[in-house]
Amino acid sequence: MKKYLPAIAVVVIMTLSATLHFWNIDSIGDSNSYYTAAVESMTQSWHNFFYAAAEPGASVSVDKPPLGLMIETVSALILGVSGFSTVLPNILAGIFSVPILYHLVKKHFGVVAGLAAALALAVTPVVYAADRNNTQDGLLTFFLLLAAWAFIQAVESGKARWLFLGAVIVGLAFNIKMLQAYLPVPAFLALYFFGAKIGWWKKVGLTFAAFAVMVAVSLSWALIVDSVPASERPYIGSSRDNTVMGLIAGHNGTARLFGGGSRPSTPPVNGTAGAPGPGGFNPSASPDNPAAQTPPGGGQPFSWETGAPGAFRFFLAPLGAEMSWVLPFALFSLIVIALQAKIKLPVESGAHLGLILWGGWLMTCVIFFSAISGIFHSYYVVMLAPALGALVGGGFGSLWKMQVEGRAGSGWWLTLGAALAVAFQLFLAWQYGVNEIWMPLAFVLVALGAILLFVSLFKRMSVAPQVVFSTMLSAMMVIPLAWSILTVTIGSNGNLPAAYGVSGNPGGMPRPDDAKNAAPAPRAAVNDALLEFLQANTQDVEYLVAVESSQTGAPYVIATGRPVLYMGGFGGGDAVVGAQELARMVANGELRFVLFGMDRRNNKQDVLAWLQSSCRVVTQFGQQVRPQFQPQGENRGGQVLYECR
Repeated sequence: MKKYLPAIAVVVIMTLSATLHFWNIDSIGDSNSYYTAAVESMTQSWHNFFYAAAEPGASVSVDKPPLGLMIETVSALILGVSGFSTVLPNILAGIFSVPILYHLVKKHFGVVAGLAAALALAVTPVVYAADRNNTQDGLLTFFLLLAAWAFIQAVESGKARWLFLGAVIVGLAFNIKMLQAYLPVPAFLALYFFGAKIGWWKKVGLTFAAFAVMVAVSLSWALIVDSVPASERPYIGSSRDNTVMGLIAGHNGTARLFGGGSRPSTPPVNGTAGAPGPGGFNPSASPDNPAAQTPPGGGQPFSWETGAPGAFRFFLAPLGAEMSWVLPFALFSLIVIALQAKIKLPVESGAHLGLILWGGWLMTCVIFFSAISGIFHSYYVVMLAPALGALVGGGFGSLWKMQVEGRAGSGWWLTLGAALAVAFQLFLAWQYGVNEIWMPLAFVLVALGAILLFVSLFKRMSVAPQVVFSTMLSAMMVIPLAWSILTVTIGSNGNLPAAYGVSGNPGGMPRPDDAKNAAPAPRAAVNDALLEFLQANTQDVEYLVAVESSQTGAPYVIATGRPVLYMGGFGGGDAVVGAQELARMVANGELRFVLFGMDRRNNKQDVLAWLQSSCRVVTQFGQQVRPQFQPQGENRGGQVLYECR
C-alpha cells in the first residue's frame, strides 16, 4: 500500500485543482469575447481556421498565432461555441500540469519534493485566473512543461532526438503566444549543455542545431502566411505592415518591452484615459491595448494590474497576488538546493540539474517581467507557476532529504523559510486590505511546527519529523489556497483575467464578503433591437454590419455566427479597410450597414466623410445605439447606424 501513496496524493491534488478550475464556472460568461468570436469564425471554414480569422468574414486575423485558438476550436466543434468550450482546453491543461510537474520534479529532487511542487502549483491563484479564460496562457504553460520533459529526457539519455523534440515543442508553443514562449529557453538549453554527458563540441553543435529547429518551427506559420498575397488572406491584426513578421517584431515584440504599438492613443473619457470602471471591467482593455489602459495623466500602461517596473514589482500590490505568495521560499530554496552538492561539469547532481532548469526558468521570467515597461498583463505570470512550484518542492524536498540523512538543522532551516514565506503572505494580504479569520491559521501552523520541532529535541518527547514538515508545508499553503478560492468564487473578468484583488479599481478592492453576492459575468454586450433589425434587413448580403473594432463587433459574431466587418481590427487602429474598399463592397452587394462613432481611437476620417456623403442615417437608431450591458462608470459614447446602397 505504501508504494501507492504518492500516486494517491497526486490524484488528491489533481482533484483539488479540478475542483477549483470548475468551481463557479458559469461566471466566465462568454470569456474573452474577442477570442470566442474568433473561435466561432474558425469553426466555419478551413480558411478561417488556418489564418485565425477574428470574424467569419475573415476581414482581419487575431493578434496571436493560431495554435492555441485551433485547439479551442476543436473543443468548440465538439461542444458548441461558448465561453466554456473555448476555456475547457486551458482548464484541462492546468489540471494535467499537476502530475507532469510532479513527475519532472521527482526526477531531480525525489517524491516528497514532487508532491510539494504539485501542491504549490495547485494553490497558485493566477493558475485559475488564466486557465479559466480563453487567452491561451494555460495552454502555453502546458506546452512549456512538455518541452521541459523532453529536455530532461535529452540529458538523461544523451540522445539528440529528445533535444530536437524539445525544440519542436517550444516552436509549437511559439505558435500559441509568440516570443513569450522563449522565456524558459535559456534554462532549457543550459540544462542540456551543462548536463548532457557527451563531448562539449558535440553539445555546442547540437545546441545550435536544436535552436535552428526551434526557430524554423516557430516561424513556419508566419512565413507561409506572409507569402500569401494580402488580397487572399485576412489583414494581420495589430500589425503595422499587414505581415506576421511585423506583428512578431512590433506589437508582440518591442511593444512588450518598451510600450507603444499599432494602436492610437485613447482620448480622455470624462478626464480619464480609458480608465476601467468599478470591478476593473473595461471593454477597451483586452487583450493587449496599452492605449486603453494608460493611467490618468499618462504613465505605465496597465500599471493598475502590474505595477511599475522594478525589482519589487512581484512583492507588492497589485501584481503580488497572482503568484508571489511562496516566492520568498522559492528564492530561499535556491540557496538550499545549491548547497546540496559540489559543482561539477558536466553537472552530475540531480539537485543542481533541477536548479539549472527551474531556477533558470523562474529567474529569467522574474527579471524580464520586473524590467519591462511595455504591454504586460498580470495573467502572463502563470507561466512562472510551474517553476515556482518546482523550486518550492525542490527546497522542501532537499530539507527533507537532509532530515532523513540525519543532517542537523534541516528542520530549523525549514522553519526559517516557512516563517519568511508566511510573514510575506500576511504583508501582501495586508496590501489588499484583507484581514480574514483564516489568515492567522498560517502563523499558528508555523508556531505549532516550531514547538513540535523543539519538543523533538528531547528523546523522551520525540515527534515524528513527518508531522513537523507537513505542518510547515501546510502553513505556507493556507493563504494562497484561500486566495485561489476567492479568485474562483468572486467572479470573473473575461477581458483581463486576474487573481482576486487585482481589480483595476484603486480604492475599490473587492472583499471576501462579496463572494456570496458575486453575479455571473455578463454575456457579451448586444443591443437586441439593433440585432433584430440587422438580421431582418441583411439576409441578402454577406456582412451583418461593419463596425469600427472587434470590441463592438465580437458580441454580434457570437450572437449570430455571421460575418461582421472589423474596419479597424481589434481596437480600431488597424488599416483593415478604408472608404474606397467599403464603397466597393456596398456596390458588390456584400455590405449594407455600417455602425460608426463609438470608438474615438480610430483615425478613419475618410470613412466618416464617405458615410456622411454616400449613406443615410437609420433614424430609429440615430445616435442611441448602445450595448444593453454598459458597465457602471463607462462613458462609451453613441453610435450611428448608416445604411449604404
